[in-house]
Amino acid sequence: MTDPIADFLTRIRNAAKANHKTVEAPGSKIKQEMTKILYDQGYILAYKFEQDEKGKPSIKIALKYNPTTKVNAIKELKRISRPGLRRYASAAEMPRVMNGLGIAIVSTSKGIMTDKAARAENVGGEVLCYIY
Repeated sequence: MTDPIADFLTRIRNAAKANHKTVEAPGSKIKQEMTKILYDQGYILAYKFEQDEKGKPSIKIALKYNPTTKVNAIKELKRISRPGLRRYASAAEMPRVMNGLGIAIVSTSKGIMTDKAARAENVGGEVLCYIY
């Protein structure tokens, strides 16, 4: 696997399209931070970090659906920076996703954060993905 972040996002995207309640993915430090951001922003219902049978980290995510319409909270997950073409943005050029309705997850020198938090901290970094 050459791009583990794209694999992580694809697992979540596919589970949401198939109306699964939970999704499991291999874990890493960056994926744990991204999962915490998804939870804090209200895109997922719950998460749990565990070790699988072989001692490798894994992440279990409970997807969030609207109780009446059964529509997923995540409309789209889009990978922006990839191994073949890295995308960086300064604090002034930080992208606004859907005019502020979505979020961009950014890897900065102060850690992984949303585009709004990066603007507030006045730091730029690698734009990992858009979520709305």
